[in-house]
Parts: sequence; C-alpha cells; structure tokens
Amino acid sequence: MSLREQAVDVIGVPFDLGASCRGSRMGPDAFRCADLLSKLRKAGCDAADCGDVSASKGKPARGSEPEEGSPDAKYLQDIVRLNKRLYRTVFQSRQNHRLPVVIGGDHSLAIGSVAGTAAAADGPLGVIWFDAHGDLNTYKTTPTGNIHGMSLAALLGYGHPLLARIGGLRPKVMPQHVVLIGTRSLDPGEQALIQETGIRVFPIREIDRVGIQDVMNQVLSIVGDGTAGFHLSFDLDGLDPTDAPGVGTPVPHGVRLEEAHLALRAIREAGGLLSADFVELNPALDLRNRTARTGVDLICTLFGG
Repeated sequence: MSLREQAVDVIGVPFDLGASCRGSRMGPDAFRCADLLSKLRKAGCDAADCGDVSASKGKPARGSEPEEGSPDAKYLQDIVRLNKRLYRTVFQSRQNHRLPVVIGGDHSLAIGSVAGTAAAADGPLGVIWFDAHGDLNTYKTTPTGNIHGMSLAALLGYGHPLLARIGGLRPKVMPQHVVLIGTRSLDPGEQALIQETGIRVFPIREIDRVGIQDVMNQVLSIVGDGTAGFHLSFDLDGLDPTDAPGVGTPVPHGVRLEEAHLALRAIREAGGLLSADFVELNPALDLRNRTARTGVDLICTLFGG
C-alpha cells in the first residue's frame, strides 16, 4: 500500500514542559489551522483527527501547577504520564492498521510515539531522527534538564528508567537502526554516546557535501536493514531558521526546505513508514503561521500531496 492510500490518524499533543521555551503546546492547533486534515484528504489519504493527548485528565484544578521534578530532569512525572497515554494511543492506532501522525508539542513526546509503534511492530523498528540536535542527553549529561533533549537516549535505553521503560520495552530501538539527519548542535555527552553506540549521523556539512539524495539512499538502507519498518521523527528546528522561524531552539545553517521535501519524497517512495511525529512548532515565535504551513506542506509531501 502506498502512503497516499494509507489510513492516517492525526494525534495532537499540546505539551511543552519538555522544553525551556514555552509555546509549542499551541502547535497542534496551528497545524490544524493550516488545514492539515483537509490537505491530507485532498492528497487522497483517509485522514482522521483523533483529537489530543494531554498529560492530565481533563482540565487542571484551579491553582494547580505542573510537577517541577529535579533540575536534571524537569517535569519528569508530567512527561512520563503524557508519554504513557501517547504510547497507548499510538499502539492502538497501529493495531487498527492505521498510520499515526503525531503533531506536537515538544520533542519529549517522541518517547511515547516511538514506544507505541515499537510495541506494535512485527520486528525491530528503525528510526529517522531529523533534528538540529541529537536529543541524546541523559539526566547525568544534560546541561539544561530539559527532557526534550533526552528523548532519543531514552528510546535507546539510556537515562532515567522512568523514561526508558515507558511501554515496557527497554530499549525501544537499537543503535544500528537509528539515523540522525541535519544535526549541527551536539553536547559533549551526546557526542560520547554517539561514539559509544555507533549511531550513524548525517550532519548538515555532509548533506552539503554529497547532497540530500545520496544521504537519503544511505539513511533508508540503514533503517530498512533487518527491521519491520521505521518511524520518522521530524523536529522542525532541523530546517534552516529562514524557512522555519517558529521553533524554540533554532540553529543556523539548517536543512533547506527544498532538501526536506526531497527527503520526504524519498521516504514516501521507499515504503516502510509505520508512524511519524512532527514536533517543536511554536506559534508564539512564528511569523503569520509560516512554519505551521511549512510543516503541513511537508506532511502532505510525505503522503503524496
């Protein structure tokens, strides 16, 4: 089945406690206001809006505040609760033979989205991590305590056990099945973990040197080798800030928009995509919803629009 014919579940996660810059909790509404659902349907997808997954049941009580956690893992309990609920939602979507597309929200939500897909997959799961950052810190190496910078490490089984054990699997993915694209800002602890695990990284300088098509040929070979399929985790800060200004942690000299569309077309044509998340859209920092529209266009490119 082509991605154009795939039944898609759009799942919103209005959550930003994993990041230091607030505002990405408004991301799902911004994606929807940019006509994500209607454009997916025009592209031929059977797309359903499954609503939002939140960290709390219903509205918080008046005067209640999120649990701050420790300086080395901020809002840990809130993030664990959120990801457990997202894990169940994504798992059920896969069990129903649909393709979950999670719209965020900060990148800490990828722990639940990948965990749900990994639990439902008929074999090992590959992961394409499109991001300016590695998200490979743990509570022992983080310079900020922000858990959106620990999500990939947790999926690999490193870091705080409450994060690493969400969904019951530890690890969710193996290093040989994980690829980072567009990376250009790595902390020392992340660099050490990359060296230890052998994760393949395609930094922006390599994309500039060999071109996005050659990079994607290598990426798809890695995530498809011995796996049941793969998950795409697309952080909008992987794009150049001139193309995606509405993100909380922009890094100069990113992947250009045309290159990103080519990368997503390559994924679409290769087959094997089981789930995706598009994260870190921050409407509070955006320019007339430009980054939201860019994100919608990228998702539609992935599904043949």
